[in-house]
Amino acid sequence: MDIGLLGLIASLILLTILALKGMDLLIAAPICALVVALTNGLAIFASASAPDVANYSDAYLGGFGKFLSVWFLVFLTGALYGKLMEYSGGAKSIAYWIINHVGMKRAVTAVVLATGILTYGGVSAFIAAFAVYPLAASLFKQADLPHRFIPAALALGSVTFTMTSAGSMEIQNWLPAPYLGTTPYAAWPVSLVTAVVMAAAGIFWLNRMINQAYANGERFVLPQASIMSANEGQQQTQQVSPIIAFVSLFAVFITAFLFHQEYKNNALVIALLAGCLVLLIGYWPQLSSKLKSVTSEGTLGALVAGANTSAVVGFGTVVKVTPAFAFAVDAVTAIPGSPLVSAAIAVTVIAGITGSASGGQTIALPILGPIYLDAGANPEHLHRTISLSSGVLDSLPHNGYVVTLVRAICGETHQSAYMALAKMTMVVPAICTIGAIWYLS
Repeated sequence: MDIGLLGLIASLILLTILALKGMDLLIAAPICALVVALTNGLAIFASASAPDVANYSDAYLGGFGKFLSVWFLVFLTGALYGKLMEYSGGAKSIAYWIINHVGMKRAVTAVVLATGILTYGGVSAFIAAFAVYPLAASLFKQADLPHRFIPAALALGSVTFTMTSAGSMEIQNWLPAPYLGTTPYAAWPVSLVTAVVMAAAGIFWLNRMINQAYANGERFVLPQASIMSANEGQQQTQQVSPIIAFVSLFAVFITAFLFHQEYKNNALVIALLAGCLVLLIGYWPQLSSKLKSVTSEGTLGALVAGANTSAVVGFGTVVKVTPAFAFAVDAVTAIPGSPLVSAAIAVTVIAGITGSASGGQTIALPILGPIYLDAGANPEHLHRTISLSSGVLDSLPHNGYVVTLVRAICGETHQSAYMALAKMTMVVPAICTIGAIWYLS
């Protein structure tokens, strides 16, 4: 095997291992990119004698900086909107309203809908999980259902159909647009069907798993590492009206729809600012004393999220200029059949390796997007295929959201909770993605 290709494979394996070990991507990604560069004969720094020759430093920092400059305002406004939802109590008020109306007998449906509405409207999956988890734990406790299935319910509502559907305010739905000349509403009819099937199938399957576990004698047991005490879920009381929170979500949807043609991805910034304004006005008594925390935590969260994604993009940019990657692209694009199939395979694999749906897209889109468009792929169909496929393998055990949700929020272990979560976030999306590709092809 060519040493360059071997180095590329080794770097991807190393990136996975380092992520599993918990190493920060800001360290892991440049280290793995350096492995790629050295094994593919790239210079480390630019040379005065050969300024136009590709090198590690310029490629990595160029990719890192370009992505951050384009998307940082989206990360910032999204983080601020999420923090305003969190600190005002708006996120929990929506969760309470949905859960109270759906009822205890439909605990899984209530949890999925609560997290789904929040994340579809632009609230970060992490914040949605923190907001909904205590309520989910209370519901599961009252129904005496096994606690270990709560991470699966939260993940089904946060990182599946709401993350990759047309119209979603999540970045995974907006990323393909500038590369393919599409909008975040691309192929919305098939996306609507896929989202409904994904949600319904996931809820049905998860309920069956819970009922089977219940029949086998499993009951509710709160882990010691959970973020709440044994009685906290029942002590929660709704502090604010959900009306303002719902209005803010509606403002985000409408503003994004009105401005997406004119301002492209910046329409998402405008939409999230509109949502922030509604929350500030409507929940001013709750927020007036907390603005410093909102801005400082929101800014820090945006910097961390943006930098981590940019680090993966920088890694992909180094990979992109190597001969080994050119060989890999030729192999992927030579897969017979519809270009949607090879595009889905490429994005799925890269997202799985990096543990990031957005990372998988940002590595694949600049290189593969033009190739598939030149091959005659429908841009809207390609947009939806790439968005859907990025959410199939991104929730492997080393994914940051998975680790935080299972261990830090719910206090479970991967051994107890991950299998159910994987079925919801990988098996169900994979089946629905295959179905969508079959229809679009």
